[in-house]
Amino acid sequence: MHHLKLALFVVLPLTFCPAYGSDYDAFLGEYEGTYVSEKGEKHNRDLSVQITEVDDGFNVTWTTTTFKKDTPKEKTYSIDFLETDRDHIYEAAQKKNLFGGRDPLDPMKGDPYFWARIEGNKLTVFAMIVTDDGGYEMQTFDRELQEDKTLLLRFHRVRDGEVLKTIEATLIRK
Repeated sequence: MHHLKLALFVVLPLTFCPAYGSDYDAFLGEYEGTYVSEKGEKHNRDLSVQITEVDDGFNVTWTTTTFKKDTPKEKTYSIDFLETDRDHIYEAAQKKNLFGGRDPLDPMKGDPYFWARIEGNKLTVFAMIVTDDGGYEMQTFDRELQEDKTLLLRFHRVRDGEVLKTIEATLIRK
């Protein structure tokens, strides 16, 4: 009986521990999808995101291709997110500093300030921008893993408390 108690003492905590690896491992991969607005086909967007591992964190690269007047316009962003001392919160590393390290950009110079948070099956990237008039704009990119291995994307853009844009699309893992 004593050996059984000892075995339970050793084995049970392991069964309740999170899986080995990082909290972003489940998100690693490439995803693609399309967004069609309520305004009709002229406002379609092709969306893709690639999440890869980098030293001390992960990289999110996303591309949005909009189709207005039959002319595609593509924008791509890529940001490394590094571990912090706070669990499940990652700081952006967007530029190299004088010593070869990576730092976030400066929001007081008009640059967006990015950070990421992981809560279970949801990876959220936040972007805060200080506007020229001293107000703010927040952009939130929720990427939530679904049971069918798709990625539900929810994008929100808010300026000084006013919702300017909301997009929701399902991306399929390649």
